[in-house]
Amino acid sequence: MKIIPLAVAATAGLTMAVQGSINAALAKIVGLWEANLIVHVVGTGVVAAVVFLLKQGTSNLARISGAPWYTLLGGVLSALIIYGVALSIPKLGVAAATTAIIVGQVLTALLIDHLGCFGLDKVPFTWTKLAGLILLAAGAWLLLSRTGSGSA
Repeated sequence: MKIIPLAVAATAGLTMAVQGSINAALAKIVGLWEANLIVHVVGTGVVAAVVFLLKQGTSNLARISGAPWYTLLGGVLSALIIYGVALSIPKLGVAAATTAIIVGQVLTALLIDHLGCFGLDKVPFTWTKLAGLILLAAGAWLLLSRTGSGSA
């Protein structure tokens, strides 16, 4: 088992739940799109400092013109993600919103793996993975159900 990458991924998940909560709190004060802008400006500043001041990274920014067009969509997707997370957390709660997000991520990840999208190695879809997705979705449904009412 690859314990270090799993620990890093788990830490990223932890960070995403905290970030979503903080972004939702900021959005209540300044608005959803305004919070999104602030998050991206601050994030850009941090990454620019890491790359240019701390000299971290590969120094391959000049190779951007060789990147496929779709690899530049990360910023667009990030803006949509931050908007969706900041919108859903106050309405669903952190646990339910995060679980729904994870179900969407896993479903999409299974498809990307199976098809080998974006130049990634193909990872075949299996019935075991389907069972895991179903169990994850069932967990999401349980988290979304209202305590005591028995309905989602």
